[in-house]
Amino acid sequence: MTHRTPTAAPPTHPIAMLTTEEVHAACAILETSRRLGPSVRFVSVVPEEPNKAELRAFAPGDAVDRLLRVQLLDRSDSASFEAVLSVTRGAVVSFERIDTRNQGHLPILNQEFETVQEILNADPRWQAALSRRGLTTRTVLATSLSAGHYGNPDEVGHRIVRAFGFHQPRKGDQPWAHPVDGLVAYIDLTDRRVREVIDDVVVPVPQESGNFQDREYTGPHRTSLKPIEIRQPEGVSFSVEDNLVRWQNWTLRFGFNVREGLTLHDISFYDKEQGRHRSVIHRASIAEMVVPYADPSPARYWQNYFDQGEYLFGRYANSLELGCDCLGEIHYTDAVIVNEDGSPWTIRNAICIHEEDSGVLWKHTDLVLGIQETRRQRRLVISFFTTVGNYDYGFYWYLYLDGTIRFEAKATGVVFTSGYQEERAAYTNEIAPGLGAPFHQHLFCARLDMAVDGHRNAVDEVEAVRLPLSRKNPHGNAFSRRATRLTSERAAKRDANPARNREWHVVNPESTNRLGRPVGYALVPEGLPTLLADEQSSISARAAFARHHLWVTRYADDERYPAGHLVNQHPGGAGLPAWTTADRDIDGEDIVLWHTFGLTHWPRPEDWPVMPVDSTGFTLKPIGFFDRNPTLDVPPSGGGKHCDSKAGPPVM
Repeated sequence: MTHRTPTAAPPTHPIAMLTTEEVHAACAILETSRRLGPSVRFVSVVPEEPNKAELRAFAPGDAVDRLLRVQLLDRSDSASFEAVLSVTRGAVVSFERIDTRNQGHLPILNQEFETVQEILNADPRWQAALSRRGLTTRTVLATSLSAGHYGNPDEVGHRIVRAFGFHQPRKGDQPWAHPVDGLVAYIDLTDRRVREVIDDVVVPVPQESGNFQDREYTGPHRTSLKPIEIRQPEGVSFSVEDNLVRWQNWTLRFGFNVREGLTLHDISFYDKEQGRHRSVIHRASIAEMVVPYADPSPARYWQNYFDQGEYLFGRYANSLELGCDCLGEIHYTDAVIVNEDGSPWTIRNAICIHEEDSGVLWKHTDLVLGIQETRRQRRLVISFFTTVGNYDYGFYWYLYLDGTIRFEAKATGVVFTSGYQEERAAYTNEIAPGLGAPFHQHLFCARLDMAVDGHRNAVDEVEAVRLPLSRKNPHGNAFSRRATRLTSERAAKRDANPARNREWHVVNPESTNRLGRPVGYALVPEGLPTLLADEQSSISARAAFARHHLWVTRYADDERYPAGHLVNQHPGGAGLPAWTTADRDIDGEDIVLWHTFGLTHWPRPEDWPVMPVDSTGFTLKPIGFFDRNPTLDVPPSGGGKHCDSKAGPPVM
């Protein structure tokens, strides 16, 4: 009997969204090739994007060989594998076992997190530690977290997590209000046992409720807010065809994968004066984030996590709801990921696309000519939200009428809590009676594969310069700017300097505007703190990307993640610090910008019991990319009757 090789229909474009058919085909290919078994679980299935040369050569109608990268974990012994499959050909392209002693571990499975409670509850040391605090395993929930790497030889090659306890007096209560502090357990997921229980100090468990979902706790809803309705009676100004978006001169594709979440591709702007689409970015994503905590106590010094490389935050993407997460006329797109049993899982409404008013675009009242003109700014928003444990993160890409691109990360949810002790006040704030929240950072790394009017770009660091009194500056009023070309990877490890208005201009030396200057886009940073941990710390080695606001590398197809491909329990040094040792030339080459930005969080009482959104991000702004203001053709709002009018006489 002949068995048909499992395949999936080829997509029409290489940057297509993952489909349920492709997940089924991947599972069947592995099953047919005897790569699966009863204890093997799927960690991730991610579309393997073609290399840049293939993407640039692609034309509509070309055949697409759809490749998927699949990570597998055998839970019986923690054997880890990575495969590349062709679901169009029904073939195993590669299948390799991961050397977890030297390469790092695969991200943590949900099933592994669920196992921790059972392992802990059976451990007599954990039971005794809870008993010291007047608690039992019946009301204490285990919150397990990635372990990091601290040079313990007994942990090498084993999948390790570390777990705190949170007291839940009644089912449905918020456990974050009742941390069981001074206590942590080290759990070996490979051997399925508790390796160690650190019972440092008994801290009183905070008693006040944090049930923000209950009206008994919050009081009645206010009644003074009147409805705001956003309507577009003539429809939206954008179109979406599969994953291709067109809006107001902008064209791009979006993607989604379980590790990075939302990705943007082939971002270009149609220049009417030149009569052509001009590329800006080849690929943009948030390629990693790390959350390092500041408490050095024996139970907490290890607390830091990579929400992408260790947890795969794309798998926790929310299903967005109209009127709650997105307002207005919304286009939603579902995203497909893989369940741990190999079946497809569709996240309904994972991606939200809409346009919104963004205030004044430009305005001038000319009293000499007696005219007044105003135009409204508008932006296209492409976003998704994900929940990783206690925190919720929104990721928002904004495209503006004038060619500006902005990114905003919104952090909300519940702060990670501790018991409050005055002796730890240097690292922790008290946010409710007896309830602490350790200081921490949320540091993101944007990977920006730039293509400013083409793929050969360079980076100039531009900053303000004060000029001293001199014969050329006799009154001392002069100031200037300095532009420094970053020519190599080592020279391009740079930090922001808000006092000098430092920004980085990505220019194309081979393309000039009508003034004869290279066209460019400026990366404008917020300039907030980078990683604050000591340079000799474990987290500094593992999250080396977060030491600098900017890294620039020569493009390579396999350089995708700034902390390396396998982050979980990796000792550090992978990713950007390893790649940049080559010190490759980046002047007029195909380059990638890696931008670190984020929040340093001193939790406040106002952040409890649920945190109002705090945001961080960056801006990409055209600098000589256009020959003049590209929005002169934007019409006045309301037909121009009140935004385009005669000005009144000057006030005398």
